[in-house]
Amino acid sequence: MKKRARDLGINFFGDPGKNNAITDVEGVEVGYSTIIMGEPDDFKGRGSNFARTGVTAILPRGKQKSVVYAGRHDLNGNGELTGTHWMDDSGFIHGPIMITNTNSVGIVRDTVTKWMVENDYYQHLVFMGEEIDECGYFYPVVGETWDGLLNDINGFHVKEEHVYEALNNAKAGPVAEGNVGGGTGMVCHQFKGGTGTASRVLPKEFGGYTVGALVQANHGIRMWFEVNGIPMGQEIEGADPVCNTFAPKPGTGSIIVVLATDAPVNPTQLSKMCKRVPIGIGKLGSGYENGSGDIFVAFSTANENAYTNNVSTAEVLGDHMMDAIYRAVADSVEEAILNALCAAETMEGANHNKFYAMPHDEVVRILKKYRGE
Repeated sequence: MKKRARDLGINFFGDPGKNNAITDVEGVEVGYSTIIMGEPDDFKGRGSNFARTGVTAILPRGKQKSVVYAGRHDLNGNGELTGTHWMDDSGFIHGPIMITNTNSVGIVRDTVTKWMVENDYYQHLVFMGEEIDECGYFYPVVGETWDGLLNDINGFHVKEEHVYEALNNAKAGPVAEGNVGGGTGMVCHQFKGGTGTASRVLPKEFGGYTVGALVQANHGIRMWFEVNGIPMGQEIEGADPVCNTFAPKPGTGSIIVVLATDAPVNPTQLSKMCKRVPIGIGKLGSGYENGSGDIFVAFSTANENAYTNNVSTAEVLGDHMMDAIYRAVADSVEEAILNALCAAETMEGANHNKFYAMPHDEVVRILKKYRGE
């Protein structure tokens, strides 16, 4: 069984949900398609029978057709998240949220559109009081990070069937982490990175709401990597990456963060939640790099009937009640990134580039050293 950050003795603030995952927000489902093809020697250049990539799907209310309040924020814009103009204008997300590699955003966007049409997973256009069959508007939300050091990213190995697999396999409960889905070929703080998740359940006096985060972590510099305020990146011995082609400037990369909550918050408050994501990233020593695409999106599963063609009534928390939610965002993001690092396994990829898993024994040793144990 893969270890998570808490298993190594890393300390965190706040109480996680049952699975310590984004799926602790009731109704949320996560699915993956993980594409691993060939051995390192099989990579002969673009289009080889070689891949280390995938697709991640987050369904806000599972297979139930729904529209959810949403908001977003960019810390640094060297990346992509589709559907943002409509999200900003309407305050809603229609359909799933997908994450993949940089060069596969187009096929993932087009295929999720096809999936939504085939499954009637969108709100129909209403004209003169009548629903128009097979007519509606929605703008799929697809984020990306670049896996070109380990994956044959220019080989375009993500296909329609992989998008369908991620969507159709989405489920509630425990969420796989590390080298899975869109996170398969990613790197974090110059260790093997990938997919991670975590959650927080607020105390009853703050509403008892749940906040969950899922990250695709492909960012950060080892030298600046900190855990519990300890300069972990400088202290860890070994596990140095091998780059046989070119070594991008450290910190070049991206992180996509998806937040979910069952708190009754509006789109403005969801955007403000996204603005607290950098606190969690910054506690680990990242968020400074111009070459990184740091893009965040949040949604609320509350107010199920907020989207309407007539008049709707929504329950919304007062802003004075948001402090604990903002703290839960930062804490769950911090832990989700560390869970990605803990679960990720050493991977050798294209051109025999190799990124090592963050060594658990070293982390434990360093934690004990600084705690005087």
